[in-house]
Amino acid sequence: MAAGPLRLSLLATVVLSVDVSVVSSWWNLVPRKTVAYNELKEVAKRFSVAGVSNYTTLTLDDTGGLLYVGAREAIFALRTNSMELEDEIRWEAPAENKAECIQKGKSNQTDCFNYIRFLQAYNSSHLYTCGTYAFQPKCAYIDMATFSLDRTTLEEGRGKCPYDPAKGHTGLIVDGELYSATLNNFLGTESVILRNLGLHYSVKTEHLATWLNEPHFVGSAYVQESKGSENGDDSKVYFFFSERAVEYDCDTEQVVARVARICKGDMGGARTLQKRWTTFLKARLVCSIPEQQLHFNRLQGTFTLNGDHWRNTSFFGVFQARWGDVDVSAVCRFQIEDVQKVFEGPYKEYKEQSQKWGRFAEQVPFPRPGACITNSLRRNGFASSLELPDNTLNFAKKHPLMDEVVLPQGNRPLLVKKDANFTQLVVEQVHGLDGKPYEVLYVGTDNGWLHKAVVLPTGIHLIEELQIFDQAQPVKSLVLSPQKRVLFAGSSSHVLQLPVADCSKYRSCADCILAKDPYCAWSRNGSRCVRIDTYDGSSMLFQDLGLEPAICNPMRAFRPGSKVIAKNITVMVGTDLVLPCRLTSNLAKARWIFNGQDLPEKQASVLNDAHLQALVILGASPRHAGAYRCVQVEERNELMAEGYVVTVVSNPAMSLEARAPLETLGLVWMVVIALAAVCLVLLLVVLSLRRRLKEELEKGSKVIESTLVYPIELPKESKSPTFIPSTTSDSDEKLWDPASYYYSDGSLKIVPGHAVCQNGGTASSPTANGIPGQPLQSPPLHSPNRINLGNIRGSSSNGYIRLNLGTEERPDYSDLADELRRKLKQRQALPDSNPEESSV
Repeated sequence: MAAGPLRLSLLATVVLSVDVSVVSSWWNLVPRKTVAYNELKEVAKRFSVAGVSNYTTLTLDDTGGLLYVGAREAIFALRTNSMELEDEIRWEAPAENKAECIQKGKSNQTDCFNYIRFLQAYNSSHLYTCGTYAFQPKCAYIDMATFSLDRTTLEEGRGKCPYDPAKGHTGLIVDGELYSATLNNFLGTESVILRNLGLHYSVKTEHLATWLNEPHFVGSAYVQESKGSENGDDSKVYFFFSERAVEYDCDTEQVVARVARICKGDMGGARTLQKRWTTFLKARLVCSIPEQQLHFNRLQGTFTLNGDHWRNTSFFGVFQARWGDVDVSAVCRFQIEDVQKVFEGPYKEYKEQSQKWGRFAEQVPFPRPGACITNSLRRNGFASSLELPDNTLNFAKKHPLMDEVVLPQGNRPLLVKKDANFTQLVVEQVHGLDGKPYEVLYVGTDNGWLHKAVVLPTGIHLIEELQIFDQAQPVKSLVLSPQKRVLFAGSSSHVLQLPVADCSKYRSCADCILAKDPYCAWSRNGSRCVRIDTYDGSSMLFQDLGLEPAICNPMRAFRPGSKVIAKNITVMVGTDLVLPCRLTSNLAKARWIFNGQDLPEKQASVLNDAHLQALVILGASPRHAGAYRCVQVEERNELMAEGYVVTVVSNPAMSLEARAPLETLGLVWMVVIALAAVCLVLLLVVLSLRRRLKEELEKGSKVIESTLVYPIELPKESKSPTFIPSTTSDSDEKLWDPASYYYSDGSLKIVPGHAVCQNGGTASSPTANGIPGQPLQSPPLHSPNRINLGNIRGSSSNGYIRLNLGTEERPDYSDLADELRRKLKQRQALPDSNPEESSV
């Protein structure tokens, strides 16, 4: 046996652990919990109809308890409490429209259908809806009482709804008027921000690249800035989009994020800008990390969080970027007062002489271009935009872009996540037990996951990530119900309803408190984690969202005698042993204890890995035998623990399987002696059978002599635990004793499961005069001293990993740990496995 330098230590170990301070850094937050799709079955409700797709347009009627869903050629009304179908409308594009769409070169698989892209309440009795209608957009009214659509009075949908179902669009109805932003022609070369319906004139943007340049619209918001205004200001509609910037060098095609606004009372100009916006202004939204030179320019979605006063309004945006070859997403928060200051600041203009864009530094005309009509303007004779002078309107036409940019609150993103593409988000304010409001974010991704985060005084905390869709697909829409306290998510395949919090999944005080979910608190008397908003108040609750990490039991220390169901493991001297420790929190760290004492830090090297925790004992010897415990420690709190009792033997015992053929042979000889006097022919037959039996025994020993098995507790549902050698078929299963093992040629096989006899009894103890599975006169054993993770295998029930142990010199332990980490990360978690019943 080769001796490496670490063999001199009492316990040669490599600890694979997660350095939370590194992984959970500000630019790549780690969710505390990861909730798989199967774990949401009990709390999630889903809706879909065969043959219908693209459930992406969601409108909530919280008072009426209905969710209206616009899909491909269908509109559904769902009951919010059960997600059951209340009523439906099938609105298909006519066959002639589809044929014309195909003739114009569009796809008959994806394009030439009626995709519902707009669905909102028009008044208390009707909804207004628009669809692409096979690239000929149409709009109609829906009677909510009968849930019927009049197809005989369809309205032209141009400017209200996109032609192409894949293009960006946003719109909202304010006081019976529709404000929409979309592509305005079949080819998608013209964009427009339009107001129509209602009593006012139809007003839209000027068809100039300086106004809109290949925009991708993602959201809009109505802010009542006229409410309680001291200067008689007008309310405004804000639009959010990305577009190709015109203010940079000609050879630079840079996409930037924008916010634009128009005044609600804008009537257009009298001579200049007739039926065009006179108050259209736009500015750049900046979401970046300057010190990392990382700029998020692609705006994917927005959400407006209204406060008690319009000055407390916040705009949240989800952005995407590429950093080298890595996808990075961010959430930035913008305050409306910062947006307002930019629109009141200097303009940007194109300078003909230098052929560059720069700040306009000359005198600005009066009244100020792009400004709403206020009391001061009314006193000066300008009661509406129709009365504005031409010099103001000409300036507004040529200078829609502001020079300054809108920076996010804190001058940096609120949340950053690498290897993720955020698509949509919603935000709500939740009051904790301390009475303070906390902002909770729900962010969808392009692969069907939902991130839930909370903004705390210490910064943002990623509570959990949930796999809300089984198949990877974008989360295309999110709607929050303040009354029902549920979240609705739409995708291509179906609609999902999810509670805003599932506190019952936190089974201990520490787990509940460390979640830092404003909805959840620990009931001291009930000893359970409960929802604050639905709690009956029968006992005192405990919650801590403050600056210091909470501790449920400050005086509690780890007690070596505390109850932990330990797994019994028996190995041979010289074996390299892996003791896994599955973490229930991604932010927890493993603390290993050996025979009641902490393993010294100096005997362990640490690797950063977000998915694996394990203790590796290299070259086990009798001094390594004993009790091992892995305690999960998170912010000074102890969570679940796992235990192992390791037995190291130097003289392998003979197992039942190795002894059984010899016992059978003895019976055969007794029969032969008894029958020898009766029939000599039978003796010859028995002798022949004996020779054949020996040949089969020698052959079988070669097949299975290359493994070592140690038992680990079986899942409760398993009735006949078995070990299947890698070279045998399923029909050659063999049962093993709880303490049996066999090993010879330098390979280690670890199988979860205590073996019992098929009749329910326990296998008899092996003798100590041979190695199981091979002849009594076996060659000397070769001790393993290197792990080669070349063959990792899985089972559909009790999975196992096979480790090949070579005879070469043991490599540097950093190489060993890297190899182990890399290979074990590829192992898929068993869907029905229990952390207490599965091992490596």
